[in-house]
Amino acid sequence: MSFAWPIALMLVVLVPVGAAAYASIGRRRLAAIEAAGGLGRPTGQPAAAGRARFVGPVVIAAGLAIVVVALARPQAVLSVPRLEGTVVLAFDVSRSMAATDFSPSRIEAAKAAARSFVEQAPPTVQIGVVAFSDGGVSVQVPTSDTAAVAAAIDRLTPQRGTSVAGGIEASLAAIATAENPTAGYYTNRSPGPSPSPVPPGSHASALIVLLSDGENNERPDPLAAAQDAANRGIRIDTVGMGTATGTNLEIDGFTVFTKLDEAALRAIADATAGTYYDATDAAALTGIYDQVANALVVKPETTEVTAPVAGLGLAALMVGGLVSLIGLGRIP
Repeated sequence: MSFAWPIALMLVVLVPVGAAAYASIGRRRLAAIEAAGGLGRPTGQPAAAGRARFVGPVVIAAGLAIVVVALARPQAVLSVPRLEGTVVLAFDVSRSMAATDFSPSRIEAAKAAARSFVEQAPPTVQIGVVAFSDGGVSVQVPTSDTAAVAAAIDRLTPQRGTSVAGGIEASLAAIATAENPTAGYYTNRSPGPSPSPVPPGSHASALIVLLSDGENNERPDPLAAAQDAANRGIRIDTVGMGTATGTNLEIDGFTVFTKLDEAALRAIADATAGTYYDATDAAALTGIYDQVANALVVKPETTEVTAPVAGLGLAALMVGGLVSLIGLGRIP
């Protein structure tokens, strides 16, 4: 357990000080009674009164200590169940994405489409961002914080070659970690082989949205990575960035021709029971959320438990006061 205001715990030293003061007052009261010849001594049920003399104050002291703990705003890590889905936006950030057959460029068009997509996100869907060029890496863990996702998208810039498989593998690892946070977050590694294949698309609470021109020039084979996703039941919806006519692009002093490889993107989507989208169809992109079914996920979360602790302390104070009132006819 941790505390938001741990300095408040220093107040707990007042509890034994108060208890000592109460005991001292009690001794002086008894001494005064004895000096008066026993006048005012409790009668009727001396045993009950004796117990109340100690039990009531002890319970009240415990209640005060618990209230002090509540003032420190205790926090505990609790396993919280909730319904949610996970979408990972996998961005191609290879150099070919700097091509301008989409205005102002493929990468900027992809970022614009993704921002619009994120703005429509329902609160029960967590969104992560993966970038891939000659390898794949997570730049934003799946979260419901759309501002953090948008900031991660804004940071993307074209890099080196293209490994579509690297992007798929990093996305699978991000989904696995989002659904099982205790496994650790290593989205630059493959999540490992699936224990046993399941029907493609059967893992309805998770989805990868791959935004790319489809041109691949790095190993491994994108279709092999897509088959790994299919074996896990995770769909990949692909979004084609670029045009079939293509354009020339200057890279390190060389002129390179680049165009949209729609066939490759369709093959990835088909292998996973996903859908291929044209990047110009913004309405279709926002409809992707309708395909994500929420699943019950249990995650550890740091939760403030001030209210129940304070309630326990107040209950102890009431019980202690009631015991003293019944046994002694007064509250300490």
